[in-house]
Amino acid sequence: MKLKTFITGALASVALATPALADWPEKPIQLIVPWGAGGATDQVTRVVAAELEGALGQSVVVVNQPGASGSLGSQAAWDAPHDGYTWTAGAAKDLGTYAVTGKMDTSIKDWDLYLNSALASVISVSANSEIEDLAGFLEALKAGGLKVGTSGVNSAGHSTIEALSSAVGGSYTHASYDGGSAAVLSTVSGETNATTQLISEQIDMLRAGQLKPIAIISDANVEVPGVGSIASVTSELTDFPVAPIYFGIFMPGDVPAEVKEKMGAAWADLANSDALAEYTSGRGSIMTVHGGDDAQARVWPSIQANAWLLHDGGQSSADPESLGIPRP
Repeated sequence: MKLKTFITGALASVALATPALADWPEKPIQLIVPWGAGGATDQVTRVVAAELEGALGQSVVVVNQPGASGSLGSQAAWDAPHDGYTWTAGAAKDLGTYAVTGKMDTSIKDWDLYLNSALASVISVSANSEIEDLAGFLEALKAGGLKVGTSGVNSAGHSTIEALSSAVGGSYTHASYDGGSAAVLSTVSGETNATTQLISEQIDMLRAGQLKPIAIISDANVEVPGVGSIASVTSELTDFPVAPIYFGIFMPGDVPAEVKEKMGAAWADLANSDALAEYTSGRGSIMTVHGGDDAQARVWPSIQANAWLLHDGGQSSADPESLGIPRP
């Protein structure tokens, strides 16, 4: 046998014995939720993971790995092999500003984004609070002394109360909890005076009358089934910046092309998901299935706003401008 023929045959045998990457996924995928169980990220991610299992023909195992405002789990996903078998999830504004706070050396443009929903934060107080409306809440914030529960620095709730405090020149005591669910329950129990977490995390307690909604971070009043009309923050703060907070699944942008192609097709199918539609409508959020450049463009305003809010509040370790995030 000629050497050339032997080598060619041997390489062909290896190719047949080695699974092609086009067969991705061939094993379970790990989806790291970098926040505690029960919060907004955990809730919607589990719905989406179940839908993707059918589309991809493989298990998607959700693992909670909270810590450092979500950066620990996100870092773990980045440090894993970029082969499409380890993802993370959460709010894009968080992932896009970890470099601002020095928690992670990354840019939103380093990742492929697969958005599934958009949410707004709600200012709520305990049911027996003397605060009845946004004007009263802002007066209390100006006076100082309010204890506000959120799921940690850089979370949606924290960004909201920071922006509110800055807008009126107020001050508050920040109580940080392991996940949005715990932060919401802190206000229900009276451990904190208010919470500014996402509506999906509060909705059960709002419907049960355990929380009193004061305002929603939206440019218009919002009618919420089972709760009623929640006043817009702009009813008192006309220039208050409101940008949707987009949630989704994220994977490193340098995964193989075959992974991108199959994931893109699976994500397109998600737009027809009855389970996701039911979840979002029931939790006061909006179903927004987007990927690629469209997803990047949609999340950018919230990243800009959050980056400069952190910087102006003295919570940044780097100037956002130096990281390619200009002031909005």
